[in-house]
Amino acid sequence: MATPRDSYHDPVLLEEITALLVRKPGIYVDGTLGGGGHSLGILRALQAAGHAGGSLLIGIDQDDEALRSAAEKLSEFAGRAVLVQGNFQEIEEIIRRVAAEKGLRPKAEGILLDLGVSSFQIDTPERGFSYLRQGPLDMRMDRGATLSARELVNTLDEGELARIIFRYGEEPRSRSISRAIVRHREKNGEIETTEELASIIRAICGRDTVIKTLSRVFQALRIEVNRELEVLREALLGGIASLDDGGRMAVISYHSLEDRIVKTIFADQARSDWGPKGVGLREPVTKGIISQVTRKPMLATPEEISLNPRARSAKLRVIEKLYEGRSA
Repeated sequence: MATPRDSYHDPVLLEEITALLVRKPGIYVDGTLGGGGHSLGILRALQAAGHAGGSLLIGIDQDDEALRSAAEKLSEFAGRAVLVQGNFQEIEEIIRRVAAEKGLRPKAEGILLDLGVSSFQIDTPERGFSYLRQGPLDMRMDRGATLSARELVNTLDEGELARIIFRYGEEPRSRSISRAIVRHREKNGEIETTEELASIIRAICGRDTVIKTLSRVFQALRIEVNRELEVLREALLGGIASLDDGGRMAVISYHSLEDRIVKTIFADQARSDWGPKGVGLREPVTKGIISQVTRKPMLATPEEISLNPRARSAKLRVIEKLYEGRSA
């Protein structure tokens, strides 16, 4: 299947996702809709397999611009796709609500979560996600949210800023960076733009490390603003709970913090508890509820990376919900 070009961003690992996720009719959920590239691929795969008539796609995104872009892209499938503005941490409730409205069982055959920030958001200066583009310090994925990066860098004390930069950016110079931020705002007033923040960081970094440091600091602030890791845990557990027997969930992560959470939760949910060592039980005390379709993460091919550099850091993990009575 050819990957459709996406004006919002190019959907990463689309061929692998449709091959692993689309197997029979049912409810499919794109929990990170973006511009709709993955959703379009899923709907076309369902159509090609003759499953479109018995299927419904639910697309979730908190960004109003994403929803508008996706609605246009998915217009050929009007009636087979329901787009919902919301956070994917509410995935279980959203599936339940939409299924009730459509008279369907509230169980999904396939769920996709493509984590991280879209190219469109990064490339839009007024969203404030990138140190490469002059814009207000914002970083809110949901523009109706109250907390922004500007509030963080201008109100938190040195210790709290350092904690966020180290925890979510894994930046070894977190203390010196937070100290420089606090001193700058005390001397010059509030930090308003991405360029102001970037210039503070550049002033204390060597040329060899400045790009990595800028990336880490901006990542850390974005994760804190959007509660990304906390929300991810809730979305993964809610998604697993929402899968039908035999249904699958695919998750694409882009940095180690995300992938570590995905890997850990999938391993925990797949594990059966056989009690203390040496006790010969016939059945486990508790059974794992999923199996891991991909034991190791799938990576993009060199060909895809050459066309879409965003795919370079992508890791795809896929799990399958076990049928009742079947153990991992």
